[in-house]
This record gives sequence, C-alpha cells and structure tokens, in this order.
Amino acid sequence: MNQEIRNLEPKAVWNKFADLNAVPRPSKKEERVIAFMKEFGKNLGLETLEDKAGNVIIKKPATAGMEDRKTVVLQSHLDMVHQKNNDTDFNFDTQGIVMHVDGDWVRAKGTTLGADNGLGVATIMAILESNDIEHPSIEGLFTIDEETGMTGAKNLDDSILSGEILLNLDTEEDDEIGIGCAGGIDITATRSYASDKPGVNSKAFKITVKGLNGGHSGMDIIKGLGNANKIMNRVLFEAANVGMQVAEINGGGLRNAIPRESNAVVVVAEKDVEAFNSSIKVLSKAIQEEYATLEANLTVEVNEAEMPAKVMLEKDQSELLRSIYAAHNGVFRMSPAIEGLVETSNNIARVEVGNGQIEVMCLTRSSVESGKWDLANTLKSTFELGGFDVNLSGDYPGWAPNPDSGILKVMENLYKEQNGEEAHVAACHAGLECGILGSHYPKMDMVSFGPTIRGAHSPDERASISSMQKFWKFTLAALKEIPKK
Repeated sequence: MNQEIRNLEPKAVWNKFADLNAVPRPSKKEERVIAFMKEFGKNLGLETLEDKAGNVIIKKPATAGMEDRKTVVLQSHLDMVHQKNNDTDFNFDTQGIVMHVDGDWVRAKGTTLGADNGLGVATIMAILESNDIEHPSIEGLFTIDEETGMTGAKNLDDSILSGEILLNLDTEEDDEIGIGCAGGIDITATRSYASDKPGVNSKAFKITVKGLNGGHSGMDIIKGLGNANKIMNRVLFEAANVGMQVAEINGGGLRNAIPRESNAVVVVAEKDVEAFNSSIKVLSKAIQEEYATLEANLTVEVNEAEMPAKVMLEKDQSELLRSIYAAHNGVFRMSPAIEGLVETSNNIARVEVGNGQIEVMCLTRSSVESGKWDLANTLKSTFELGGFDVNLSGDYPGWAPNPDSGILKVMENLYKEQNGEEAHVAACHAGLECGILGSHYPKMDMVSFGPTIRGAHSPDERASISSMQKFWKFTLAALKEIPKK
C-alpha cells in the first residue's frame, strides 16, 4: 500500500518518507531510528555523528561553485506522536505506518501519519543523497524527543555544529515563514485517595466520551475543540449529584495532543439509576449542542459494566472533580502584540484514576515567559487546593522573533518570486526547537517553514501532496540563495 506513496512527486522525498515510516520511532524510544539515520549517512560516505543526547548530525560539503556560501543547518526531529483510534489494531513499537493516498492528501490507516516531522526529515535525507542539487555546505541535524520534552535540543552538543544559518523544517502551513514560537512547561498533579467497596444493591456503568477531533495542543488550541477530559468531568460532576461513585477514569494520552476520548467506570445505587441516566442524557444533549459546529461526532455513551472492587470515597471524589472543573483548559490569553496569536494556553491532556492513585497531566504553553509561569502557578494553586502534589518539569524557552533576520529577507523575497504573493511571516503557538537551539548557538540566524499538514498529533493527520511539491521547490531555491560568507 505504501508503494503508491513512493510514486508521488517529488519521488526523492516521498521515497525517503516511506523508508522512514517503516521504522518505529516513538518519542523516548528512538534507538531504531537513530541507527537508521546513522546507517543512512555512513552509506552515503558522509561524516555522520551522534552526540551524547542521541541527536544525529550528517555533514555534506558544498557543491562546486557554492563553497563560498555560509554553512546551512537543515533541522528536523526524528520522533513522532503515536495516536490511534480505539478500534485500530496497531502496535507503534513494532509496526511501520501504513499510508494511503486520499485525493491531494496522504493519510495513515487509523493512526498518526508522522508527517510531523517526518516530511522534514525525508526532505533533508533527499538533499543529502542527491547528486544534482546545488547547495552550500550542509549540516543535517536530526534531533530526538521533540514531542515529549525536547530533550534532544536541550542537550545538543554546543560544539558539534558550525553553521551560521538554520532552516527548521517543522512548520505546518506552506505559506508561512516562522520566526517565533511558544515555550512550555509540563504540569503533573498527583494524589492518593481513599476507597471502599461498592454499596449493595448497586449497578456499575462505563461512561465513554468519544468522537472528538483531537489535534495539536498548541496549533489547534485556538479552535476551541472539545477536550474529552473536561467533558467527562462535567458528566461526572453532574452524575455525582445523584449519588454516583467513581471507580476508574482513563482519559486522554500525550501532553501535546488534545484528548479525543475518555472512559470512566462508576457505581450507582439501584434506586438512583433512573435519575443517573436521565441526568447524563440531558447534559450530553446540551454538550453536543454546544459543540455542534466543531465536534459533529461527539458522543457520550453509558453502558452497564462489571462491578469494580473499589470506589472512591465522596470527599476525595469531590476534591478531584472540583479541581479538574476549576483547572483552566484552552486559550488563557491572546497576544496583544500579534493579532490572532495565542499567547498562553493549557491542555489538560491526561486524567488517570485507579488503585488509590490520581494523576493529571497538563502542558502549559506561552510565548511570554512570565505568562507561562503565571498560568503554571494558577494551575499549581488550583490542584494544591484539591489536595494534590504538583510537579513542574520539562520547562523550555520560547523563540523570540527577529524581524531583522537576514535569512528571513531571503526567504520572503524567494516566496514572493515563486508564488506572486507575500509569505505569512508569523510566530506560532507551538513548541519549535529553534528557541532551545538558539540557546546553544546564539549567533545562528533561523527561520522555520514546511509543507501543509493537517490534524497533527491525531489519527486525522494528513499531508498535502501539492503542498509538498511547492515546499520542495521552495527549499531547493533557498539553498541556491544562501548568502556568501
């Protein structure tokens, strides 16, 4: 099935993407893709390095006549977000991504596609392998663990690169040139709870919130999409009014993905079952009406379940539900400086309750450092009031825009020349690695761009074929226009 992908243009890129997608490459488990990249570089006879963090660097000399140009770092990350639909039988640790063509889009079968940032990686691979593309000296930088902590960029060797210009190939709109991004911090709230046996003459139910779009918790947060954890909490909060007791909650997944699904097991006294079902039915209809234009497939299902051994005591349950209700999710502040840019946001990404333990995981983002800490402290205070211990970790900086960037001027002129219109120069509400890389190499001039990708971090992820052709042409032209030393 991936053969039809290999026949797409530009074949040099799509073939490398197919090769890459055959290698399992979840964040934190990049050993196989690191080995794959090192073998690729060495087979080309190019200088290939791995730093202590696990980042791979492949260096290629300039083509004839381009030796007097500045060295360019082409950078993308090797790991991908692993998300799949509940009804998709797939093991990300052992299987390669199964792709297919759908009109102008390349998609995967019920899983994330890995175009974020696999198409950037494949583009660099195609350039490194080529014999007929004009380019200056190139340093291909392939970082690890971008999606779950940016530890590759954070721990990059400070002396391994010599390039003066960095082209980050991790932007998801082909008419955009990125010059700034948000920083982020992970917030993890944990606590224990007391439990007891379910009451006699009770029934158990499984509540399922599903059908949500999900998406990138940075780029898509402005859309106001439904968050399965917040919706489930509304349902449980309402059901608690009729004596419902929580036994388990399993909602969401990765911090950088807006949660699409949540499941809870609850117990209700038989005398309250009718009121329980009625309250959920009424609230579910109201929530579906609220989200009708955004989440057409949203459903809240209630089915009888096997009786659990334990349920949460009322006091602890109340503190849990009230804490999540009070915790901010979504856009916190829009940028007053850049129209249409989210400045600060939070994603309540994961809620897990069971065996006497609760864990709530969030990712807070902001392009303003003080704003990031303001929301982080807001969330910390909210959960601490509910009896949680709160850990703040994985802090990384944003990338401050430089409107006077020399490479930006080159890219703007090229884009207009090729497309007859101005590029959209912007900062984004996502965690690009440029800010961190800039802390290692403060004199490096940087921009970010890429092909159009939709639905990143969700099983609806798809990459535009025509946009990939546009991006490839733009990238090759940029390499020819790199300024002299």
